[in-house]
Amino acid sequence: MKRISLILISFLFLLSGYAQTPQKDVLIFRKPGFSYYWDVIMKQVKEYYKSQEQKQPRVYPAVDMSKYKLPNDPKLYKKVWFNPPISQGNTGTCWAFSTTSFLESDIYRQTGKKVKLSEMYTVYWEYVEKAREFVRTRGKSLFDEGSESNAVTRIMKKYGAVPESAYLGRPKDMPFYDHAPMVKEMKAFLQSVKKNNMWNEQLVISTIKDILNKYMGQPPTQFVYKGKTYTPKSFLKDYLKINLDDYIDIMSLKQFPYWTKDEYPVPDNWWHSKDYYNVPLDVFMKIVNHAIENGYSICIGGDVTEPGFDRQTQCAIVPSFDIPRQFIDENARQFRFSNHTTTDDHGMHLVGYTDFNGDRWYLIKDSSSGSRNAGEKSDRFGYYFFRWDYMKLKIMDIMIHKDALPKDVRQKLGL
Repeated sequence: MKRISLILISFLFLLSGYAQTPQKDVLIFRKPGFSYYWDVIMKQVKEYYKSQEQKQPRVYPAVDMSKYKLPNDPKLYKKVWFNPPISQGNTGTCWAFSTTSFLESDIYRQTGKKVKLSEMYTVYWEYVEKAREFVRTRGKSLFDEGSESNAVTRIMKKYGAVPESAYLGRPKDMPFYDHAPMVKEMKAFLQSVKKNNMWNEQLVISTIKDILNKYMGQPPTQFVYKGKTYTPKSFLKDYLKINLDDYIDIMSLKQFPYWTKDEYPVPDNWWHSKDYYNVPLDVFMKIVNHAIENGYSICIGGDVTEPGFDRQTQCAIVPSFDIPRQFIDENARQFRFSNHTTTDDHGMHLVGYTDFNGDRWYLIKDSSSGSRNAGEKSDRFGYYFFRWDYMKLKIMDIMIHKDALPKDVRQKLGL
């Protein structure tokens, strides 16, 4: 009898183990189908410039999502208020679009005001500051399209903010933003500055502004909004009424001591900000869940060039052929960051969550073309859907309002 009981217990244990085994994922090679970037954005950009350049189709590795039941419908999610998704076009300015969206949501949370801010006003002055640093470092500082979330708050502190109605940042007849020719021209000028050792800051800044003005238009120094006249700084102070010092950046990297501040070591942190709080990975995830469950949204940044990041279903998971999700920890996260298989690609806005089939999923508002492949008539146009494992392994930094922190975490960080 005892032996029979032991056999039965062993059998039940084995069944239990199999029941808890995650689905085994399959890698497939996918041919590109409809692409919002190539078939809409670049098609209209080429028509605007009367260009004949053609796209080059390619086959790419992806996880087979066909056997998954997926929560890729925004209606399934509990959401904060946010403005509808808009496209960044053919630009590398996701950092401005995601952070601006995040601040719009937080302005509404604090004041009840629904405002659409100009991303391009921030982008304009960020290019000016990049050029200034290029001169100061004698050409060693990176001058490119990317940046980080705290660039937006840094620029706003110095230059203020304006509504989109006061500064669109592109010709009105241009269908999408396209910074490729503008960036090419600015880079060529700065390389000539470096080659000829012409480190005259005033001349360099003036020329960069001339180029920006040609493509983006000159930003306003004064404008009327809802019947009142503002400057960019008075609009920030008197209308938006947010304290930019309340927004903090958090990362989770094993290479730095936890519970301290350090530099987020990626190229887009071109000014080498050391204002990132570094916390253990379980705390990082605790912060994310506590914030979104309590009415706060989150600005997130990380890797979107993974086989588990599917631009057909617009869902992101960590496939088992990468790492079984139960083994995702600080070691797996740091290993991928250190060997550059996790890269700092893209900024997005986390606006909602749901618990679906036993997993936590996050609703991500996005400005890139990959979130638009379902077409403009689809409910998921402009969104991604991240499972918790993707967030844990591949999202490397976040920006939140400090009040969104759990009380014990806030105390430990001294906030």
